[in-house]
Amino acid sequence: MAVIELSAQGQVAVLTMCNGENRHNPVFASQMLARLADVQANEEFKALIITSDDEKNWSQGIDVEWLMPAMQQHNFDEIKAFMYDMDEVFKTLLLFPIPVIAAINGHAFGNGAILSCACDFRFMRSDRGFFCFPEVDLSIPFLPGMIAFVRKAIPQYRLNEMKLTGRRVSGAELAADHVVEGAYEGNEALQAKALAFAAGFDKKRAIFAEHKKRMHREIINVIDTQNKPLIDAVKLMV
Repeated sequence: MAVIELSAQGQVAVLTMCNGENRHNPVFASQMLARLADVQANEEFKALIITSDDEKNWSQGIDVEWLMPAMQQHNFDEIKAFMYDMDEVFKTLLLFPIPVIAAINGHAFGNGAILSCACDFRFMRSDRGFFCFPEVDLSIPFLPGMIAFVRKAIPQYRLNEMKLTGRRVSGAELAADHVVEGAYEGNEALQAKALAFAAGFDKKRAIFAEHKKRMHREIINVIDTQNKPLIDAVKLMV
């Protein structure tokens, strides 16, 4: 079953998450990596949009219906493999050789919000959907690498408030903080604005990738060095 579908709008690739709340589990991570590889392999693509076909949700984050039984059954190797795969998703987006735009057409919670922060740009609806980090209420800490790249997307004062309160933030608020490029009423307007923005890019892949590599070098180092011991310690945390 496909949970992420690839289509094209001219020279813009569109990855559409198509599994309802689009929660993250091993299948999601595997398919996201595969579809991102497909986009990279097609030199015709000049930009990438990631969106959802669900009316209410962009991505609700971790699939707790998979995670909780996996924890109870001590499937620690599966959990750690998933965490490493999601780190690979994040790193791939951070270093992607064409612009990556998140068209957030519904709720982006937890790991879903974090996923959007790994993208280069974000657009959001003003009339539907909230953006939040509920981990403080779920007793789940961010990995160091997550904090590092979320900081590139969200001003520190807003991140401090959102991360420590878990408050749901609207698209209009995020636009005021320049977390999203803009917030638009209705999905049609959102998708049109995101597509127009994406279609305006025609950068050479090599130099674009090098700019991102140099900008995000420290973030990638944090993911590679500081996340690993915490992921490997998953069994010890339960």
